[in-house]
Amino acid sequence: METIEEIDDQKMPRHIAIIMDGNGRWAKKKGKLRVFGHENGVTTVRRTVESSVKIGLDYLTLYTFSTENWNRPKFEIDTLMRLLVNSLKKELETFNKNNVRFNTIGDIKALPKNAYQELLEVMEKTKENTGMTLTLALSYGARDEMLHAVKQIATKVKNNIISPENIDETIINNHLYTHNLPDVDLLIRTSGEHRISNFLLWQIAYAELYFIDVFWPDFKEHHLVKAIIDYQNRERRFGKTSEQLN
Repeated sequence: METIEEIDDQKMPRHIAIIMDGNGRWAKKKGKLRVFGHENGVTTVRRTVESSVKIGLDYLTLYTFSTENWNRPKFEIDTLMRLLVNSLKKELETFNKNNVRFNTIGDIKALPKNAYQELLEVMEKTKENTGMTLTLALSYGARDEMLHAVKQIATKVKNNIISPENIDETIINNHLYTHNLPDVDLLIRTSGEHRISNFLLWQIAYAELYFIDVFWPDFKEHHLVKAIIDYQNRERRFGKTSEQLN
């Protein structure tokens, strides 16, 4: 079983993003309601954040609630929102103790008012922290994000704030929800699925992808460590040849 001591500090990914998948199936296998899986998934989030801080990660982004998740049964959505609010209330002290800055991406105004206000409060109370940045993707979809960015840029072009010939990757990036985050280095998806599911499509252009056949509630520190070690053993060429890198 891999341990944190085996990680090469010189090859650390700066930004890890995780698609936390499998809560419902985990609960179903145990003969429980999907809600039971989500409740245990919250425990895994706490454990993963604490492990990431110990490892020395700079940025951790978790796919918490997608734009497509609004199509789920109302009872499940209400439960997820309740868990979100309760978790934020409980974890604020832990965030500050561990110097974690809390951040969100997505259309958070679409969330229930109490959830939206709790998010703003936790962001405000952790904004001075200088350690790891934890980002929750809430009411988030990459296509929705890109559409939002295109509309903003188009409006600025219309108002002569931006000229079309000056639009480049930097301008596009500056209009994304993630404008204050670096690109993703390592994307992890749990539960054995091999899909991106509309998550950070622009930001993972050169990310290493890691899929693990473990449901999210069963994801432990050693799984995270193993993913990082696997990442460190890969050659990231960014379009160049191995000879150029060496």
